Amino acid sequence: MNGTRLSDIAAQAGVSEATVSRVLNGKPGVSSATRQAVLTALDTMGYERPQRLRPRSNGLIGLVVPGLENPIFPAFAQAVERSLIRYGFTPVLCTQLPGGAPEDDFTELLLDRGVSGIVFVSGLHADTTARMERYTRLTERGLPIVLVDGYAEEIEATFISPDDRFAASLSVQHLVDLGHERVGLAVGPRRFVPVIRKIEGYRHAMSRLLGITDVDGLISHSLFSVEGGQAAAGALLERGCTGIVCASDLMALGAVRACRARGLSVPGDVSVVGFDDSPLIAFTDPPLTTLRKPIGAMAGAAVETLVECVNGAPAKHVELLFQPELVVRGSTGSGPLVSR
Repeated sequence: MNGTRLSDIAAQAGVSEATVSRVLNGKPGVSSATRQAVLTALDTMGYERPQRLRPRSNGLIGLVVPGLENPIFPAFAQAVERSLIRYGFTPVLCTQLPGGAPEDDFTELLLDRGVSGIVFVSGLHADTTARMERYTRLTERGLPIVLVDGYAEEIEATFISPDDRFAASLSVQHLVDLGHERVGLAVGPRRFVPVIRKIEGYRHAMSRLLGITDVDGLISHSLFSVEGGQAAAGALLERGCTGIVCASDLMALGAVRACRARGLSVPGDVSVVGFDDSPLIAFTDPPLTTLRKPIGAMAGAAVETLVECVNGAPAKHVELLFQPELVVRGSTGSGPLVSR
């Protein structure tokens, strides 16, 4: 860019020609406000920005999520997409379906598309039996990734998770405060990190609040689905539970179904607590008491972290934990009057 153009841009931006030169050449020592003023002057005057100073409006970011049957996943995907668009990136959504393409195939597809980074939600990084080389290969090649709802020590990346231990503990606390002494836990397969953590929080709360240290018979594993929740809750009802903590809202709806199939009312006979606060869950019958997963804050943090890495910041091996919030609705009520 010749001296005449530099002077024109400097006059338009209200800065010196030396400052314009520093901005155009990526030199340090320029504030973000001054840098933006120079770029705005470039755009206003019709000059083409140098390639590396152009906005990444066509940059692609991959978003890999589980199947959309659980409404918390499309809600999270939408929150991530909103944040990405604000940063000028275009999201590429890959949805895993039962019997469909596996996560590794989606990863290869996204790499072929030249994505700048990938957000994995509840992927294989949450499965303690899965091989983590699939992720370390990505980080070793310098691809920014962020992993949501899971943790693996060997992956040098940022993890974004709800505090599952706190969520389970708070659920037990709520039911004990209502007078329940036989509180069961309905969770998914034991190999998943969120399940392991919920069990830890549940165990600690049961010991601290009720003095119960042997809780193995009060934990029921099944699938993260309505049917899975119904099966898990059915087993807990057979063991005399009057309060049931569930690992997802879908499982909680299954637990309500299990109660009604046995002629029990919710919350008259049995109280049920969910997890997620999925869209529309406030309108179930009864409206579900649940732990609200802070998906807006989690999505924002995931995107902000990823964009920082895309822009050259070193990857941080850290897990950011977000605290769920107890939302009390109509599926929990007073427990049986049992003397302690």
